[in-house]
Amino acid sequence: MSSRIVAVTQIDLNRLQALLQQEMLLDESSGRPHWFELQDALARASTVSPDQMPPEVITMNSTFDLFDLDRQESDTYTLVYPEEAAIEEGKLSILSPLGAGIFGRQVGQLVSLRVRDRDIRKRVEKLSFQPERVGALEL
Repeated sequence: MSSRIVAVTQIDLNRLQALLQQEMLLDESSGRPHWFELQDALARASTVSPDQMPPEVITMNSTFDLFDLDRQESDTYTLVYPEEAAIEEGKLSILSPLGAGIFGRQVGQLVSLRVRDRDIRKRVEKLSFQPERVGALEL
């Protein structure tokens, strides 16, 4: 089975692995299968330097449009760490089911997942900002 995450920078990999480990220790109920899926995908991903990141890949702090295939509507999000999350502002936490499912996806890819007993289907429409593309590595 190949990883859905094409590539990850060492900075994001280290920070995400530490975050997942911390959250999993705090949430011993193991009720968050998307965290384990993200952890597995990160373990299989290729590590690249920021300047080698493909420009169509959603990375941390990327801003992108998702088209909801069921509602036929598009929404704009920025993928952020949990402390910055504010869904009403379009800031989507990496630890949410959608955030974990969208990380590492590319423009044109479909994302299907189950959220709150409901199946959702989205397509990555556009990536309008990727920090690695513009050298904004301090985000």
